[in-house]
Amino acid sequence: MIAYALVLAVGLVAGLVSGIVGTGATIILLPVLTLVFGPKAAIPIMAVVALMSNFAKITSWWREIDWRACGAYALGGIPGAALGARTMLSLPPRLVDLALGCFFLIMIPGRHWLARRRYTVALWVLAPAGLAIGFLTGIVVSTGPITVPLFSAYGLAKGAFIATEAAASLAVYISKATTFRTFGALPTDIVLKGLITGSSVMAGTYLSRLLLERLSLAAFQYLLDIVMVLSGLALLWAAMR
Repeated sequence: MIAYALVLAVGLVAGLVSGIVGTGATIILLPVLTLVFGPKAAIPIMAVVALMSNFAKITSWWREIDWRACGAYALGGIPGAALGARTMLSLPPRLVDLALGCFFLIMIPGRHWLARRRYTVALWVLAPAGLAIGFLTGIVVSTGPITVPLFSAYGLAKGAFIATEAAASLAVYISKATTFRTFGALPTDIVLKGLITGSSVMAGTYLSRLLLERLSLAAFQYLLDIVMVLSGLALLWAAMR
C-alpha cells in the first residue's frame, strides 16, 4: 500500500512537470516504478502511463495541434516503436537499467549542443526522425529529451508544442503497447498498474496548464536537466546493485 502511495504521489509530480516542459513524466516515474515493480514490468507499465499522459496533453491543447507535423512524425515513429519494443523484450533487465541511465545522462549535453546551434527542420525530416526516435522509444521508454528539440526546431512552442508532440507520441506509444501485448509483456495486472499510475499523471498534467504560460525558457531548461540527472543516476544505481 505504501508503495502504491509513493507511485501515485510521484506520478502527480511527474504529470505536472511533463505538462509544463513537454517531457519528464517517464523520466521521473521510471526509477520509482523500477524499484517497486522491477525493470521488466516498469517499461510496459510506463507504456500505459505514457498513453494516458499524452491523452491529457492533447485534450488540454486540442485546438493548437499541428496535424501535419504529427502525421509526418508518426509515419516513421509507429514502425520504429514496434521494432524497438520487440528488441527491448530480448534484453536482460540489468542491461535495460544501464542503457536507460546512460541515455538520460548523455542527452543532457547533447540537448544543449543542439539548442545552441538553433537548428531548424523541415516537415519531411520529422518522418525519418520519427523512425529513429520511435525505435529508441521502444527500447528506453522515453525519448522526450530528443523530441523536445526536434519539435522546437520545427517551430512549435508552448501549447502548440505540448499538444503536437503528445499527439505524435501517442501514436508511437500505441504501437509500442500493441507490440508488448502481442508478445505477452502486457498482461492484465500490468495494465491495471499502468491505469492506476496513469490516473495520477493525468491529474498533474491537467493542473500544469495553469502554470505553463508563466514558465520562462531558462526555467524550462533547468527543470529538464534536473529530472534527467536524477533519473539517470537512479537508474545507474539500480543497474549496479
